[in-house]
Amino acid sequence: MREEILRLLSDDHNHERTIQDLTRIFKIKSEDFADFMKLLNQLEDDGEIVRDQFNQYFTPESLGYFKGILQLNKKGFGFVKVAEDKEFFVRSNLVNGALNGDTVIIHKLNDDPHSDEASIVRVLEHNIKDVVGLVVKLKGKTYVNADDSRIGQIRINDAHIKGAMPGHKVIVHITSYKPLRGDIVEIIGHKNDPGVDILSIVYDHGIHIDFPEEVYQQVENIPDEIDPAGMKGRTDLRDMLIVTIDGDEAKDLDDAISLRKLENKHYELGVHIADVSYYVEEGTPLDLEAVDRGTSVYLVDRVIPMLPHKLSNGICSLNEGVDRYTISCFMEIDQKGQVVDHRILPTVIHSTHRMTYTNVNKILDGDQEMRKKYADSVELFETMKELSDILTRARNIRGAIDFDTDEAKIIVDEKGKPIDVQLRVRGESDRMIESFMLAANETVAEHFKWLDVPFIYRVHETPKKNKLEQFLAIAKPLGYNIHGSLDDIKPKELAKIITKSKGKPEHPVISTLLLRSMQKARYSELCLGHFGLADEYYTHFTSPIRRYPDLLVHRLIRNYLFNENYSNIEHFAEVVPQLADSSSDCEKRAVDTEYDVDDMKKAEYMSYHIGEKFKGIISSVTSFGFFVELPNTIEGLVHITDLADDYYIYDEKQLMLIGQRTRKMYRLSDTVEVIVKDANKLEKQVDFVDANNYAKSRKPRRAKHSSIAHPTSRKHKEHRGQRTHTRARRRGGKR
Repeated sequence: MREEILRLLSDDHNHERTIQDLTRIFKIKSEDFADFMKLLNQLEDDGEIVRDQFNQYFTPESLGYFKGILQLNKKGFGFVKVAEDKEFFVRSNLVNGALNGDTVIIHKLNDDPHSDEASIVRVLEHNIKDVVGLVVKLKGKTYVNADDSRIGQIRINDAHIKGAMPGHKVIVHITSYKPLRGDIVEIIGHKNDPGVDILSIVYDHGIHIDFPEEVYQQVENIPDEIDPAGMKGRTDLRDMLIVTIDGDEAKDLDDAISLRKLENKHYELGVHIADVSYYVEEGTPLDLEAVDRGTSVYLVDRVIPMLPHKLSNGICSLNEGVDRYTISCFMEIDQKGQVVDHRILPTVIHSTHRMTYTNVNKILDGDQEMRKKYADSVELFETMKELSDILTRARNIRGAIDFDTDEAKIIVDEKGKPIDVQLRVRGESDRMIESFMLAANETVAEHFKWLDVPFIYRVHETPKKNKLEQFLAIAKPLGYNIHGSLDDIKPKELAKIITKSKGKPEHPVISTLLLRSMQKARYSELCLGHFGLADEYYTHFTSPIRRYPDLLVHRLIRNYLFNENYSNIEHFAEVVPQLADSSSDCEKRAVDTEYDVDDMKKAEYMSYHIGEKFKGIISSVTSFGFFVELPNTIEGLVHITDLADDYYIYDEKQLMLIGQRTRKMYRLSDTVEVIVKDANKLEKQVDFVDANNYAKSRKPRRAKHSSIAHPTSRKHKEHRGQRTHTRARRRGGKR
């Protein structure tokens, strides 16, 4: 009935729209009239239909109404996205009390087909339920100033203050939206206490720190050493030379490597992954909590694990010198980097060495002390280097795109104060492990694609034409072009651009801009391929301690391959799509949290360097100024009103600012010297001024713009870009 009503009302030629018309058309009997009215009211509440002043029903679009999600700017205005390529601008005085993320009904302000302005007429659903903020007292009343300045101030209900005092950071549950009122449900700590700043961001993203009691109870029954009963059916690899290679500080070691040369000059690569699915059974409290978390979250001073430490750092971690259950993928790889045969087995291993990237890099660089210390494994590492080079060459030939963008390492002291921001250095061993993990992920994905059973894949779809056109508009002036049709773009064409730009000043900009033009990688029950890797088959198999999709892959391997159980195909066909969607959402939440923490700590670090001079490159140009990125990835805005020598015009097509009188230009990848003007830790932003074009005392002047979509155009809409790709290495994943 619901669909039939919507179909009728969406017909522009239909003129029968009153309640009397509808009851007659749908032949509603008197005893069914109340239920029919409930359905109409529900459709109206959901924003699916609207009523005009004559009590006639219409679909929203036919009357200039649209349903969408509000993205609110900190200055008060917003944008409402109503379709993939359609959004409306809402001025601050027309937001009507809606908050960021709310599902709203908007009304287009005029009939001009080129107009994109609207007003919010109704909030269908509030997105924000809990808010993190700072307790303050005003005229004897308790308020919380939300960390998110778009929310503002919340009046706290007197009966639900929970002992919070001014200066406390707290979590508030919203009980009323007009006006904003709420109850304090948890005190995080005092704003000056070490670590409270990071915890505030974590809680603001809805991430749990502690595990539920029933999870701890379940974990208590898991032994600290492997259960001999689990040996049945496993291949014993405990006498094999197997090593883990991870970061210096890593404690959750979920992958290990073995490698040997075969008589036919092929390589046998063994990728041995912690058998987490042996301990985490479907539907248990431990499993349900892992689904809810979706992934571990890696912050500057801590890790919020997907699984309790007893598993993540204990029985599941492939620690040196102890027996551990694993699932192993053995691949026979030829001299061209092709996997010509493979086996996926339940195994038990005994890690020979807990290696670090640092020490393996030293061994490969010829460090005699390290080579002597690990003499039994030097040949293994050198063979790894051989195979890694072969696999890398094979990926390059097929057109895989290596963005290899810089990532920051933020150093904090024992109180959480940032004392340095450095570039993360990726050595040869990092690339080796990445190559081997990619090979295992590809092999497992292809195996299950041909097995044709419900499975979860990591997919990265072909970039959209309009995004590539936007990239080309910026890249062409810098000397980069795409050959061939954008409708059927091949990864190899984009890989050529990255290769061409390497070693040049504009490489970071080209790499970042191209990354932003990509679609976001996600999880799916469909095998749609991975564009960035130029691969037809891809999944995540190698990090089940830290990512739920990998754990699910292991569960499916156990079910189909080891237990040969095909009776529950319908069950997995139902749950895999749901778990793919929830895992994608959890990944985004984790990445956003990690970057918010990084951005906050970067801003805090720069607040200790106000007035100091730095050199960087222009990473983005907008109508209101340009962003400058320093060599350590810290980025700040030079606002157009701080350019003292001229009025600057924004050229949207060329993405540059041009002085009206001097014709001076600020362009992408230009090197500039900047001074730190300000840094706001709470807002997570840094402000620079051009060291050679700034007057300290003057009245700011309005800039003149050209080719601007809207006078209050969205502030650097995609400035953060697609971050999941570059975040993958820290978070234990490979794209």
